[in-house]
Amino acid sequence: MDRTMLRDDQWARIEQLLPGKKSDPGCTAKDNRRFVEAVLWIMRTGSPWRDLPGELGHWHRTYVRFSRWREKGVWERMATALQGDADMEHLFIDSTIVRAHQHSAGAQKKAGQQEIGRSRGGLTTKLHVAVDALGNPLRVILSAGQVADIEQAAALIQDQPAEFIVADKGYDSDAFVETITTQGGQAVIPPRSNRLNPRSFDRHIYKSRNLIERFFARIKQFRRIATRYDKLAHSFLSFVHLACSIVWLA
Repeated sequence: MDRTMLRDDQWARIEQLLPGKKSDPGCTAKDNRRFVEAVLWIMRTGSPWRDLPGELGHWHRTYVRFSRWREKGVWERMATALQGDADMEHLFIDSTIVRAHQHSAGAQKKAGQQEIGRSRGGLTTKLHVAVDALGNPLRVILSAGQVADIEQAAALIQDQPAEFIVADKGYDSDAFVETITTQGGQAVIPPRSNRLNPRSFDRHIYKSRNLIERFFARIKQFRRIATRYDKLAHSFLSFVHLACSIVWLA
């Protein structure tokens, strides 16, 4: 199949991060690369699993394996392992809304969390993200679409040793600014217009906030992320972690 995504150098960086290494007893991974390419095809095209091209493997076995790796946290661990070269001078945080397709609704409660809510755009889910000074992802939190950005702000920056935390005025909160200061960082957040005593901020640093918007634009090139088709939150989040890995590998 011509339209594969991983170059040889990119595969070399993640090969040892995946299950099935020679040091792992009881399993083999001769087709790991084809399997990852199959999941990338699903993520890029937004197609149903049943439409997976035969040369990338049997659709049901691929789905079952994807789910098994999801439960073991493989996708998240891979994204985390690629963060070793993060530039922590600046940390940019923001969120983006993802429209939920009608097929993503209706999961049984016992199956797991959905994190789908109602906002101005209808059924939506929200990605809360922190990126480093180069626009590479460091943390992703999934919530229902109506959840306010500030509710996930402290969790996004927890244990992130950045010099400057950069966010828009939706994060302008005395409590959050104090959290940043306590953590040893400096807040670069424009004050809300209704503040009696507006707080000063570094406008030059704030101009670089477009880095996180560019990150959102990159991952939404994958149709499975631009529109949410997955019923369960951890399935959708697994695709997001895989997209974050691709950003780090670029």
